[in-house]
Amino acid sequence: MRERLRIPLTNIIIGRFGFLLISILIMIILRPFVEGHIGLQALLAIFMTAIVISILYAVSEQKRVLMIALAIAIPTLIIKWTSYFVNISAIHLASDVIGVVFTAYATIIILSYVFIEKKISADVIFAAISGYFLIGLMWAFIFSALEFLIPGSFQGPQVEASRLSHAYYYSFTTLTTLGYGDITPVSAPARSFSFLEAIMGQLYLAILIAGLVGKYIVQSMEGNQNSKKQ
Repeated sequence: MRERLRIPLTNIIIGRFGFLLISILIMIILRPFVEGHIGLQALLAIFMTAIVISILYAVSEQKRVLMIALAIAIPTLIIKWTSYFVNISAIHLASDVIGVVFTAYATIIILSYVFIEKKISADVIFAAISGYFLIGLMWAFIFSALEFLIPGSFQGPQVEASRLSHAYYYSFTTLTTLGYGDITPVSAPARSFSFLEAIMGQLYLAILIAGLVGKYIVQSMEGNQNSKKQ
């Protein structure tokens, strides 16, 4: 399976995890500008579809992993597309739940690649960054589902108006321990999940950076040894 993708009609080549990272960034940057516009609702579904396809491409090296990812991705896309156009509470909850399952599985597979890969490359770095973003998305789905199951779990400006949008915002401010305080957890589960995400965010950075630095040192030492032999 190829690890690089050439953009049609150009000479630009990006790795599979670079493609995933770009898809996630596009969704995060453009989502606030199209959300709430009825005529542009399809774009939100398209953004999520692009991320799902990017994840499938990223994990496509192993057939078994790809088959499992496909088994989760197909219902994910069906439910996600339906939730954008059908305003039924059960579908929105199912969308959040399947979103948690898919992003959690993708994160595990991507981080496995980061830690197993011995050589540091641009794609390894992109995979590590993508994993961080996927953790934020996973917790956003969790918080959105929690607010649906236990209304009033979070207090803030118009939290009820756009549950998932506020969940995205709250998730990433919690993951980075930025915590502006404009949205606060009120229920016991919301508080527990919030500090769990904050701890996960800090451990991710500490462990990941240590791992990448260690691999870089080994890679540099091996490079120096090879140059001396020549």
